[in-house]
Amino acid sequence: MFDLRVASVCIALIVGAAPVSAQEAQVAFGAVKADPSQPVEVTSETLNVNQEDGSAEFLGNVIVIQGEMRLSAERVLVIYNEERSAIERMEATENVVLVSPPDAAEGDWAEYTIDSGVIEMKGNVLLTQGPSIISGDQMIANLTAGTATMSGRVKTILQPGEN
Repeated sequence: MFDLRVASVCIALIVGAAPVSAQEAQVAFGAVKADPSQPVEVTSETLNVNQEDGSAEFLGNVIVIQGEMRLSAERVLVIYNEERSAIERMEATENVVLVSPPDAAEGDWAEYTIDSGVIEMKGNVLLTQGPSIISGDQMIANLTAGTATMSGRVKTILQPGEN
């Protein structure tokens, strides 16, 4: 049976009159909606704290966990708000992988804005949803809404399920 998300992508591509690629595609992302008020756990090989600008740089096999969401990269820069009382956003670079079960995405760079629950990924973004794959230049995922938009030379490979 065809996954509803895959069918949505098919319809979006057909309506856009682009059988192989398009400029933008909206898809579901993650089965569980995220709660940005949950604690953020970060694990890494090294931590560098900059007291002057209120940032923390995590280096080496960095893993960020918030609820069901997992973000991994070689480098994650954590930027705090002006009062330094909460995380404002995180910037991840090098081998960035985002998992919001059952979906996963990878790219060159990502920025996670904590309060909004929005993650923007850029550079060779590859989104995997079961057997289907969507690639593009950029993905903006709203983890609280469970949606994502792929843009910039979007290409998809659809794998029909069993009937």
